[in-house]
Amino acid sequence: MEKILIVDDESRMRTLIRDFLKRDNFAVIEAANGQEALDRFFENPDTALIVLDVMMPIKNGYEVLKEVRASSQVPVIMLTARSDEVDALNGYDFGADDYVTKPFSPKLLVARIKALIRRNEMAAGSSVAEGEHDIIEFGDLKVDQSAHIVTVSDENVNLSVKEFELLVYFMKNAGIALSREQILSSVWDYDYYGDARTIDTHVKKLRAKLGDCGKYITTIWGMGYKFEKR
Repeated sequence: MEKILIVDDESRMRTLIRDFLKRDNFAVIEAANGQEALDRFFENPDTALIVLDVMMPIKNGYEVLKEVRASSQVPVIMLTARSDEVDALNGYDFGADDYVTKPFSPKLLVARIKALIRRNEMAAGSSVAEGEHDIIEFGDLKVDQSAHIVTVSDENVNLSVKEFELLVYFMKNAGIALSREQILSSVWDYDYYGDARTIDTHVKKLRAKLGDCGKYITTIWGMGYKFEKR
């Protein structure tokens, strides 16, 4: 039974998420503040995923995520009552895998939890397929899939796991117009529910980190994105 750590200072919110997770046979651990979250996580190193509220006492969600990321790549979904894009950017900067704004559908949250766990397990157990090139190059941009290294003009670029997966997906589909539905299904592994912010925020951060090579990711207004030279 996979363990999910729910971190929120509102007991009502923890109960809501816990009840939906238990219906799907997850084991649930709870924490009411940032320090308790870290204690529970390090007491349970086999935790499969963390649902982490941003605004909490003692340590906020960003501080907790930063400490978790120092030793673990466990999937993390951030929760917040604020809808400002800056919050999402901060979460992704610290290594969050997904971002959900309150109020939200518990069923949707559970779907995202399942998808992230599934993709994490697949990534942990997979290797580059026989005959597939480890290295993908596009202009000054080079990606080593097996070593998880990205360079621009021979300078290393530090990407989160999800940013890396998104970049590889773009490069493998260079020249193809990709809808947000396709990107969300392929990179996040769950159905499209009309919230494009997850994709758009990741693309914005990815472009910034790639510097001059960020121009390869072009926006197709009203549809999605295309990876191409221009």
